[in-house]
Amino acid sequence: MESFSGILKHLRNREHLTQLELADKLGIAKSTVSMYENGNREPDFDTLVCIADFFNVDMNYLLGKATEHSYYLNKETQQIAQEIFENKDLKMLFDTTRDCTPEDMKKVISMIKAFKGEI
Repeated sequence: MESFSGILKHLRNREHLTQLELADKLGIAKSTVSMYENGNREPDFDTLVCIADFFNVDMNYLLGKATEHSYYLNKETQQIAQEIFENKDLKMLFDTTRDCTPEDMKKVISMIKAFKGEI
């Protein structure tokens, strides 16, 4: 099980941020980010929530706690989804759906069902 410090560093590097850039985005000092990543300090609850929200991850993941259930039932699908999430170009496709209309989302669902042969 990975520690908070390692997970934070991984997430920061994945987003191509320096410690200073992350600190500015979170409204904390660069030295605080450094202490988090070195394992010399842990965030309080409110800061932990901010970090989880910023990286769009579950707090259990951020704390290195393995969860019993995964959103994806198929391990290969889970790995592909993680790859998409970590690839900035592919992730953009998912980020653009945040402001889609319900009608657009229903169309996407219909297309997926068609791919699966359910329609």
